[in-house]
Amino acid sequence: MRIAYVCADPGIPVFGQKGCSIHVQEVIRAFRHQGAIVELFAVRWGDAPPADLADVKVHPLPPIPKGDAAVRERVALAINPDVQIALALNGPFDLIYERYSLWSHSAMEFAQAQGIPGILEVNAPLIEEQAEHREMVHRPQAEQVADRGFRAAQGIVAVSEEIKTYLSRWGVADKVRVIPNGVNPHRFAPGVEATSPHSRDTFTVGFVGSLKPWHGLSPLVNAFAQLHQRVPRSRLLIVGDGPQRDELTHDLQQQGLLPFTHLTGAVSPQQIPALLATMDVAVAPYPAHLDFYFSPLKVVEYLAAGLPVVASDIGQLAHLITHGETGWLCPPGDAGALAAALVQLWHAPDLRQRLGEAGRRDILVHHTWDKVAAQILAMAFGRVPEPCR
Repeated sequence: MRIAYVCADPGIPVFGQKGCSIHVQEVIRAFRHQGAIVELFAVRWGDAPPADLADVKVHPLPPIPKGDAAVRERVALAINPDVQIALALNGPFDLIYERYSLWSHSAMEFAQAQGIPGILEVNAPLIEEQAEHREMVHRPQAEQVADRGFRAAQGIVAVSEEIKTYLSRWGVADKVRVIPNGVNPHRFAPGVEATSPHSRDTFTVGFVGSLKPWHGLSPLVNAFAQLHQRVPRSRLLIVGDGPQRDELTHDLQQQGLLPFTHLTGAVSPQQIPALLATMDVAVAPYPAHLDFYFSPLKVVEYLAAGLPVVASDIGQLAHLITHGETGWLCPPGDAGALAAALVQLWHAPDLRQRLGEAGRRDILVHHTWDKVAAQILAMAFGRVPEPCR
């Protein structure tokens, strides 16, 4: 089986370290585990590929320049014929799999014209995201591109129920299947050596992610301040970097918490398991958000690592975690509730262990990337091929 994986999003370095980059890499790995030969078509590459993906055949698409938004949008739209030419020259393929991007429609239309399955993966309402958080000049054209791609696709993977609801406005709900993000269990095998060994003298609360406003960093700081008053030996470990770093550092300093906080900055995916092994509890303190559409990679990785997880009771997290059984849920944006949960878990190491063990069991049964790939292939072909042994 030959699969063309297409990523025409200039914001995603496919071999980079961002969450979206890891997502691309893990889906490719999972397809390969199912016995497929995968070739990658992308506009941005990032770093050198990981060793186990070094043999993936890559096909560079025309680069999209930085700078003026209007020019950038026109160039991104103009590479659609190049995508089709690249697919035609390097085919035939049995499946075209594309990560939805703002200006790409031709991969799904190519699959439709060739009479082969085309599956489109939608991770976010990109038009709304771009318009709200960045800059969008040609919105009507972006909506036309989305309509063309959604309608041409044989099937659409939505990473959350909220994305499926968003897609229903395009009249394609009948072809959408919700498949949440997964985890690679081999990265989080038992016995990972911690970056800093556990000590009875500390209680480490950990967070992993890009430092952006919608990740709930302000409630996290306020909750940690309350925890630290009760538990002076508590520490905060923040793994990642982003635009909120300076503001986060200022807030920690203002509350006298900087000496008790370690900010790692950006780290490679290979470093994440050892950093998670350093934590006693991991948090996902998302604020209240009416359109919470995420399928957070960090939470499934927390769970796979066997950590007790405290997360906001919002969106997909409310389905992923069973409160009191596989994790702990708090009202979104409620620093007091988050602090209370952390204090309770500090007092109860046996509860921490039970939650961590149950969360790991559940995630490895239901949410691995191999299971994600099997579901995608079943969408495409009506069956799941036998994986390679």
